[in-house]
Amino acid sequence: MINVFVLQNGRLNQVNIETRHDLEQAAPVWVDLTDPSDEERAWVKSIYGVTLPGEDEVKDIEASARYYEAENGDLHLRTDFLLEEDDGPSRVVTVAFILARNMLFSVHNDDLPVFRLVRLRARSRPGSIGDYKDVLLDLYATDAEYSADALEGIYQNLEDVSRRVLQKELTDQDAAAALNAIAQEEDLNGRIRRNMMDTRRAVSFLMRGRLLNAEQFEEARQILRDIESLDGHTAFLFDKINFLMDATVGFININQNKIIKIFSVASVAFLPPTLIASIYGMNFKLLPELEWSYGYPFSLGLMVVSAITPFWYFRKRGWLN
Repeated sequence: MINVFVLQNGRLNQVNIETRHDLEQAAPVWVDLTDPSDEERAWVKSIYGVTLPGEDEVKDIEASARYYEAENGDLHLRTDFLLEEDDGPSRVVTVAFILARNMLFSVHNDDLPVFRLVRLRARSRPGSIGDYKDVLLDLYATDAEYSADALEGIYQNLEDVSRRVLQKELTDQDAAAALNAIAQEEDLNGRIRRNMMDTRRAVSFLMRGRLLNAEQFEEARQILRDIESLDGHTAFLFDKINFLMDATVGFININQNKIIKIFSVASVAFLPPTLIASIYGMNFKLLPELEWSYGYPFSLGLMVVSAITPFWYFRKRGWLN
């Protein structure tokens, strides 16, 4: 699918593209291709002279070659964007950017929320977009804001986990659910940190390449400051996640120790009756029960008393609480 945007009074207006003729008549500042077909790729190549990278080329590119200038002068960038899904775990989507012919070309396989936000904001804020580089910087700035919103979601989810973990009684089922939630938040936090690192590299590349004017350069610096502020939040969340993980595992160990404690108390408490039973079961020359008619009742009573006495002592010392 091809989404073409033209610049009108500082606003991005989308142009409906259904045929090749529609694309030829447009004067876009941004051409966004979401999972483009071979025919759409051929349109872009024949009309604008830009060869779009394939899916394998976008994903398998070396990390050191994510930003480069082609022989024809086109500037290629590969940037990761965070994608949160309601029905599954979050993931990172790599987007290929091409800066050519005073236009921005973007290629990706998924419709990203950051791109939708940029389109909506550009319509409601006239004068915010001046050229294709402003569109790219706006995408990076919105990506930082989207990551910040995702971090706020992690804060809220971890607060819910904290209330469950730090309650008076934590069952094994509650602990398992808490560990699952903590693992998911840790995975998302790691993806956000990786996403911010990649965005920082892309913005730094634009600044080093002297591609930005003074106003755009200052905006890029502000984006880097925003990303720097997010690093502290991700570090704090990692510490909080580790604390909740240790606390949950600690409560699991306490519950397991309670079970082991029961077996330990029972084994100690029943040791005296076992000793008495073993003594009365020895093959004496003169069996006690033959010499004394109350031998069996006496031995049984002695075993009961010897079993109750350790429990009474343990309870008095508070070891059964």
